[in-house]
Amino acid sequence: MKTTFAAAMSATFLAIPAVAEEPQVQSPSPIIYLADNLDEVDGLGWCIDTLGRGFSEQIQAHSCKPQGGDTQFRYDTDTGALQSVEFDGKCMTLSAPESDTVPFGLLDCEPGTDSQSFEYDALSKEFRLTTDPSQCVVVAEDSRTAGPFMSRDLTVKPCATVDASLKRWVIRN
Repeated sequence: MKTTFAAAMSATFLAIPAVAEEPQVQSPSPIIYLADNLDEVDGLGWCIDTLGRGFSEQIQAHSCKPQGGDTQFRYDTDTGALQSVEFDGKCMTLSAPESDTVPFGLLDCEPGTDSQSFEYDALSKEFRLTTDPSQCVVVAEDSRTAGPFMSRDLTVKPCATVDASLKRWVIRN
């Protein structure tokens, strides 16, 4: 009886998925970051960021920078917009939905624009397209070096097909 109980308990614990490693985000608020640190070598986590240095009309996921800057975004619950803190009046926009690597741009905020409206599900921690809630904002599986930091593509994928570690976001406004 003891062996059967121990075996059952072991099987139960093995079925529980591993707990995600939380990032040690050092960026000032407001910020939106991935709940799982994934492979970010310094434990800084993954934030929404402009591609390259300074302003860019393209967006990626990047190590959350301790000083903040272009990795700081806020979520406007009224409009569903993901707004840049560094670049006033600029919002994350689904500007190239057919792109597998860089579908998002950082363009002038236009309240009510479908391409700038995202629903945040606090339970699943997913950002979904307002126009198609089956689609989520996700980071790519592969990372790359980006100077002293790391980066990943920020894309749109069907929510049901993506591992939770790649699509669970934390909002710190």
